[in-house]
Amino acid sequence: MKKRAYLDGCATAHALDLIGDRWAMPIMRELMLGPKRFTDLRASLPGISANVLTQRLEQLEAASVLIRRRLPPPAASQIYELTEWGRESEILFQVLGRWACRSPTMQAGQPMSNVSVILSMRTMIDRSRIGDLNATIGLRFGEEEFRAILRDGDFTVDRAPADGADVLISGDPNALVAVAYGGAAFDDVAGALQIVGDRALAERFVRMFPLPAKAPATCTPVP
Repeated sequence: MKKRAYLDGCATAHALDLIGDRWAMPIMRELMLGPKRFTDLRASLPGISANVLTQRLEQLEAASVLIRRRLPPPAASQIYELTEWGRESEILFQVLGRWACRSPTMQAGQPMSNVSVILSMRTMIDRSRIGDLNATIGLRFGEEEFRAILRDGDFTVDRAPADGADVLISGDPNALVAVAYGGAAFDDVAGALQIVGDRALAERFVRMFPLPAKAPATCTPVP
């Protein structure tokens, strides 16, 4: 079946033609920090079926948002990765993320993928809270490692070895979300999150991601 289009000259409508289908943007989000295999994508998007994932990957490839290629031996795995133009869409995730955080109906506590947590940090960081701090924070979620760098009032975080950082935070990424965004203390999630190194730095780090104020609700939610 041919995909329906808006037939509208507005560039925003064209953007929705390209990435407006269900699951398209979560797939792009999971590729924002680097390529993944089909099985990796399914693991990070547990609600998607194999058929729908295949369809969306094909659509995004046809739109030049991503490409697929095969790794050389001995891996010889097929991977998917965003094109340079596809990676430019990170700004869309940041704007949408900040806007949606203000939704009065957004429910806190829903699970987030490793990549989603890292991208949320890129989005929500308040650089005014960094000050003159120069430090590195290692993040280890399962087999994935990330490295956050606070330097000269700026902040970067990406996939990189976590060892050797001033403090290492490891364990359940959603426990870190509960601390950074939900107001929990590290002691509240001690069974799910481990801190090795400069604990005071870890405490300061998780307070650098304030959420914007909620928009006012205009109706009473249906129970």
